[in-house]
Amino acid sequence: MLKLICLIALTTILMIYTDSEPFRQTLTSASRNIHLDTWQITSRDFDTKSVAPWSVQKYTLHGGKQEGVDVINVNNGKQSLVVVPTRGMGVLKVEMNDVRLGWDSPVKEIVHPQFISLQSRGGLGWLEGFNEWMVRCGLEWAGHPGKDKFINNTGDEAEMELTLHGKIANIPASEVEVVIDRTPPHRIRIRGRVDERMFYGPKLELWTEISTEPGADTFRIEDSITNYGAYDQEFQIIYHANYGPPLLEAGSRFVGAIKQVTPFNAHAAKSTNQYAEYVGPTKGFIEQVYVLVPFGDETTRTRVMLRNAAGDRAVSMSYSLEQLPYFTLWKNTTALEEGYVTGLEPGTGSPANRSIERKAGRVPKLKPNETRKFAIDFAIHVGKESVENAAEQIAKLQAGRQTHFNSQPIKGE
Repeated sequence: MLKLICLIALTTILMIYTDSEPFRQTLTSASRNIHLDTWQITSRDFDTKSVAPWSVQKYTLHGGKQEGVDVINVNNGKQSLVVVPTRGMGVLKVEMNDVRLGWDSPVKEIVHPQFISLQSRGGLGWLEGFNEWMVRCGLEWAGHPGKDKFINNTGDEAEMELTLHGKIANIPASEVEVVIDRTPPHRIRIRGRVDERMFYGPKLELWTEISTEPGADTFRIEDSITNYGAYDQEFQIIYHANYGPPLLEAGSRFVGAIKQVTPFNAHAAKSTNQYAEYVGPTKGFIEQVYVLVPFGDETTRTRVMLRNAAGDRAVSMSYSLEQLPYFTLWKNTTALEEGYVTGLEPGTGSPANRSIERKAGRVPKLKPNETRKFAIDFAIHVGKESVENAAEQIAKLQAGRQTHFNSQPIKGE
């Protein structure tokens, strides 16, 4: 009888442990030679009660330059997110009701990295695949193309050509999995690993997790970057989040608690006082870029927002300034056909060439086996009350303090 009681108790403990363990499904694994072309799970397949029906669907694209691209669509019952593991775990778009996080790029297909030449057009080849809502810039470098110094295989200082915004967005993920919590609130996670490694070069690993909860109007991006080399390694990362209509239009506004505004170049300096204001599609518009230093709260967290002209639709993002101390505001309000878009971009530095960033002390280093973590929380706001509440939170961070406008551009032009 005692053995039977012990067996029942042990079985109960194991059942509780198993039920509390998250559900996991590997979609891609280079180490185990796994790749699922298609896969799907829905809330109906889960033996849990959810506040909203949800689904995760993985499929592979065919035709043109998108041949072989993996796509994961997460629908939490209120909003949908499209993740692209083949393009560095970037996020193509997010949609909720009539709000879209994304833009109308002239690049219409989700381009497979095999069709991208980063060196084309003077190092601007990255733009041949640029159409995501959120694309990472990094990891060995993240900024504008141009020359920089490095130590070559013989230990000598040499010169290299950096291409626009680095390599990570055009490296397919080596490991991809879906993780769903069995316990409330049943968070849905898309996890992936992207490696930026070479012999006589960086040994950097990015683990990313894009997650949301059923029925939520929020989602989160959490990343960790690790240096697996034997020596200190420079790294950079900028989260290039891009918006077109309906959030971007004439009268839209960037809202942030900003300590300092620095124009990127002499052209942007002409309009520094209007850095937060947007015009409608304007043929002939030349991009304007501003590097911002935000204010944070007592825990170093800050919040920024892009709202439409009516003030009844917006997106906000909150994050730690210890992790991402700089913020780039990219305004490209050109003709619709050319790509009417603005970028809200937290980062470790500005998008200047790495040589400029290094001189300014904005290129961090990772020690051997050191990991740096990053997290950004996004919220979609529908209705004036929600937008005004977010604006009030940002105003509290500003706390009446003045914003300093630098006249000297980042690039010193």
